Amino acid sequence: MDWHKLLFDSLLYTIPGSVYLVLLLMIDNRMFLNKGDYPDDVLAAVPPRTREETRKAAILSIPWFLWSFAFPGYSAYTFAQAAGSVSFGVIFLHTFLVFMAFWLVDLVVLDGLLFCLITPSFVVIPGTEGFAGYKDYGMHLRGHFTKGILYLAVSGLIVAGLVWLLL
Repeated sequence: MDWHKLLFDSLLYTIPGSVYLVLLLMIDNRMFLNKGDYPDDVLAAVPPRTREETRKAAILSIPWFLWSFAFPGYSAYTFAQAAGSVSFGVIFLHTFLVFMAFWLVDLVVLDGLLFCLITPSFVVIPGTEGFAGYKDYGMHLRGHFTKGILYLAVSGLIVAGLVWLLL
């Protein structure tokens, strides 16, 4: 395992990804009106996204989803090429850890510090100022440790499998 490459690639993955998510929040925080992204008390107090907001969210999410899979794939591929002979398990571990780096930054920095602790105005949906859910870090922990880890494992297997097939 090349720990230097893993750390470097993890930084290259998490910094632009985090900045993009914050920019999306600043552009239109209503595009994140989903269970797991916003607390239940906020979701109950605001109308669901309009058709136009849903369309806008879908379009602005395309770069995020491309980045989410393309960069870990690139990282795993260049790691495997540099390593020469490497097993599928090691490729998966590298890929999983790159995904896990963003998972950790999202949980601690974006959800913990930005969303729950600081709660800047661009995070707050209009009409929900002061709602208790904004400070509910448990919601983020539950989401990250239930669906999040499973998502990382499945995504890591898929990306590592594609890299393994390309080698």
